[in-house]
Amino acid sequence: MQTVSSPQLSEATQSLIDNLLASEAFSHYQQAHTRFNADNEAQALMDQLSKSQARVRQQQAKGSVNQAEIDSLRLFQQRAQRNPVIMEYIQSQQEAVNFLREINTEISELLGINFATFANHATC
Repeated sequence: MQTVSSPQLSEATQSLIDNLLASEAFSHYQQAHTRFNADNEAQALMDQLSKSQARVRQQQAKGSVNQAEIDSLRLFQQRAQRNPVIMEYIQSQQEAVNFLREINTEISELLGINFATFANHATC
């Protein structure tokens, strides 16, 4: 596929990027991401949760899931759900994803094609 570029397209693209990064959704995400990265407890909890999830998946694949691992996973999930830093980070991620979906819909309607699918193929 041939790429067509012009100064106007480059300028419009950069403007879109700048506006996306300055949006409330991305600003909130960046702030939550910074707080999450600065919170050792939240990071350790997410690491423990991730490792517990991996162990349970491995056991499921082998058909040997034990109740102790399931209980441990549930405990880590509950602790993560009670951690305000983690929950704000997760919520801000979802807000940013939803915002990007809205932007994709708007661009797709203007172009008359599914922009995300087109853009994904163009970068391969």
